[in-house]
Amino acid sequence: MIAAGCSGNKVKTGSSSTAPATPTPTVTETATPSVTVTATATPTPTVTASASATPSPSASPSATPKPKPSASPSVSSLSGSANIFAAASLTSAFNKIKADFIALNPKVNLTMNYNGSGSLVTQIQNGAPADVFASADGDNMNKLSGPGKIDFPQNFADNLLEIVVQQNNPKHIATLADLARPDVSVVLGDPASVPAGKYAKQALAAAGVTVVPKSLELNVTAVTQKIALQEADAGIVYVTDVKASVAAGQFVDGVPIPAAQNVLAVYPIGVLKSSPNQAVAKAFVSYVKSPAGQATLASFGFLPPS
Repeated sequence: MIAAGCSGNKVKTGSSSTAPATPTPTVTETATPSVTVTATATPTPTVTASASATPSPSASPSATPKPKPSASPSVSSLSGSANIFAAASLTSAFNKIKADFIALNPKVNLTMNYNGSGSLVTQIQNGAPADVFASADGDNMNKLSGPGKIDFPQNFADNLLEIVVQQNNPKHIATLADLARPDVSVVLGDPASVPAGKYAKQALAAAGVTVVPKSLELNVTAVTQKIALQEADAGIVYVTDVKASVAAGQFVDGVPIPAAQNVLAVYPIGVLKSSPNQAVAKAFVSYVKSPAGQATLASFGFLPPS
C-alpha cells in the first residue's frame, strides 16, 4: 500500500506512466457525485417550500370555525310566548309565517287564534289574552285603537275578492250578476262582523246586483267550506281563500271579479298594549312586515300593502 502511494508520486513527476494517470480522472468522476449531491440538495429546498406551504392551508382551516360562530346569531335568543289573533283569511299564510318565525326563534312559542275579525275584536274586548291582532279591515282594528289598546297599527298586506264556486263550476257562474239567478244558492260572510261580507256587499252594490244569501257566515273559511261541501253554489271570499282551498284539495274553483266591481281589502296589524309579552309580540309583527314575511304572504296570493 505504501509502495503504491510512492508510485503515485512518481506518476505526478514523470510522464512515462500513463496508466496511473487514469485514476486521476476517476477522482474527477468522484467529484461529479459531489455535484450530484449538490443537485440532491436542490430538492431539499423544494421539500422545505412545500412543507412551509402546508402550514398555511392548515392555518386557513383554523379560520374556518370562525364563520360558525357568526352563523349562530341568526338563531335568536328571544324567548317567551305570544297569542296571535288573526283574521281567518290569514290562516294558511300565518301558519307558514309562524313556522318560519319559530325556526329563527326556537325559544318562542306562538298560539294562533283565527276567526272573523269582528269576532276576534269581541273576544279581545271581553278579556281574551291577545298579544297581536291582525285584522282584514281597518274598521275592526279601529275598535281596538285607542288608550290601553293598540298604538300605531300598520298595514302589512292587501287582498281582493273572488267568487268561489263548486269544482268545475256546474252552474256556469261567470259574473256577479249570475249570483242573483233563482237557481243559484249563495252564502256570504256576515257584513256586520266579517270584513269579506262587508266587501262583498260593496261589490254587489257596485255591480247593481241584489242577492238574498242562503246564510251569513261568521268567517270566510266557513263560506268556502259550504261551497266545497256542496251546501251552496257560490259565495264571495278573498282571492287568497280560493287559492288556499284549491291547494288544500277542496272541491272549489274561483271566478274573477272585474276590477271595476272589486273591493280592495286592507290588512292592519298591531301589538296590544296590555300584552305581557311585548318583546315577542313586536318581533312577530316585525317579521310579518320583513322581506321574508312579505314573500310568504305573496306566495299565498296577498298583495303588498298599499
